[in-house]
Amino acid sequence: MNFPYSSKKWMTISLAAVLTTAIGAGTLTASANTGSEAAKTTATAPTQAQATPNKVAAETGTTATPAATTAEELTLEKAIEQALKTNVTLENARIDAKNADLNQALSYKTNADMPEEMRDTLEAAKAKQVGNAQGELTKKLNALAVTATESKIKLGAQNAFYNLIFAQDDYQLKKQSLQRAEQQLKVAKAAFDVGTKAKTDVLQAEMGVAGAQAALTQAENSVQVAIMDLNDFLGVDLTKKWNVKSSNKQTAPVTMTMEQAQTQALSKRVEMTKVQEELKLAELNVKLINEYSFLSTMPGKIARNNVEKAEKTIEEQKRTISKEVAQAYLNLDAARQSIDFQKKAKDSAAESYRLTNLRFENGLATTLEVVQAEEELSSRENQYQKAILSYNLAVVNFENTLGN
Repeated sequence: MNFPYSSKKWMTISLAAVLTTAIGAGTLTASANTGSEAAKTTATAPTQAQATPNKVAAETGTTATPAATTAEELTLEKAIEQALKTNVTLENARIDAKNADLNQALSYKTNADMPEEMRDTLEAAKAKQVGNAQGELTKKLNALAVTATESKIKLGAQNAFYNLIFAQDDYQLKKQSLQRAEQQLKVAKAAFDVGTKAKTDVLQAEMGVAGAQAALTQAENSVQVAIMDLNDFLGVDLTKKWNVKSSNKQTAPVTMTMEQAQTQALSKRVEMTKVQEELKLAELNVKLINEYSFLSTMPGKIARNNVEKAEKTIEEQKRTISKEVAQAYLNLDAARQSIDFQKKAKDSAAESYRLTNLRFENGLATTLEVVQAEEELSSRENQYQKAILSYNLAVVNFENTLGN
């Protein structure tokens, strides 16, 4: 076959096309087949962030990050620990609990000092025993309120941490996409220079580069916002820099059954402790009325009604918790399956991109087709990372519903 250009120029365009295939889809397909999203070389995060984690290893759950001289290392566990120390909402909850305990202590002391001769009436007995029981319940509920707030803070810290991880992963994906687009532009220009491609191919490649640059800028901005959101939640300086060390939660299905998860939640959730203690208090009131008066009286009937109400409240709380656990369990299972589906879609997009490049190399595909294949690959990579993020957050939410 005779070509309208010299053998030297033919070598130029062929080499450029081969480079596109090798650097673009080839590397991505190999990475996908190994089941690891870890970058093959050290990746650099946005310069403004100065926190430069590599891509999260989706399957292995490990990340290799170069040493940072200005940023403090941050793991998921350390983020939780930091939040429990300096989150403003939690600090205020602890102060409120202390004040409530102090106020209750004054009332408790007054009742405790009541002489024996003043306890021969129902009112005196209730002031002593019910008052003291109420005081103990209030103290316990104050502690439970702090515990509940701590659980929410742990959940929030994990959400903020994983949102930052996703933002940084997304930045790395957008940078890879830009590199592919730039390589495609080089090939298009080389083909145009030797007369095998039209100017429109170069323009289409330039549009692909411009779009990739815009996406990278947006991803870079998202990293900055995610860092500030994390710092704000942790209660530290908004400009504090972190060298993030990420590790994903387990990606295997949950080992316990839904029924086992519900049983564990019912035994550990603070809401159950609260309603069970309130039932004990209502039963104590009935006991005292029975000892000092008659349950057939109006106060006795009201006391027995309060016991029945407390029992129904417990049953209602059980249903609420069981429903929450079931929903979290189902969401976790769906998120786990979504990772597998999105990985298959990503692998298929990588292969499609590779084959389109080969067709382009042989003059059977246009630059526009290559650009579209690259955009589809970039989108599928992003959806895969979102699936991993969703699963991690689903794990966090499930553990929270268990009362962990």
